[in-house]
Amino acid sequence: MQIIRKIPVKQVLTEDSRAQLKERFYERCTQLDKECRQLSFEQKKLERKSGVSKTEVERRFSKEISRRRDQIRWTEHQLKQLEVLPNGSELETDEVEALIEVNEGDSWQELIEERQIVIQDGKVIRAR
Repeated sequence: MQIIRKIPVKQVLTEDSRAQLKERFYERCTQLDKECRQLSFEQKKLERKSGVSKTEVERRFSKEISRRRDQIRWTEHQLKQLEVLPNGSELETDEVEALIEVNEGDSWQELIEERQIVIQDGKVIRAR
């Protein structure tokens, strides 16, 4: 049997990786903000239509907008961490899903122990 597990990806900070991450985080914030504005526009458009429940439209769109705003806050937090952390520090930047093989007799503790991938300058340096 196989299970899917989320594995954090950490980046070792160097001058190059810091610049790349900063650009990526700014782009992510810009994209999420754009999505929030687009969702607000779509919400207003739907609310004007007759036969549509305004409360249901507001509930659904508010949930999506709120989710994106949370992602913006998280990305801004990562940007602040990028400014504070010294070179050589590890910053969690992504999360990937991995298939884990589970067989009878396997040690459950080993299967659920914390795993992570560490990258430095675009190369995997540790998969633990």
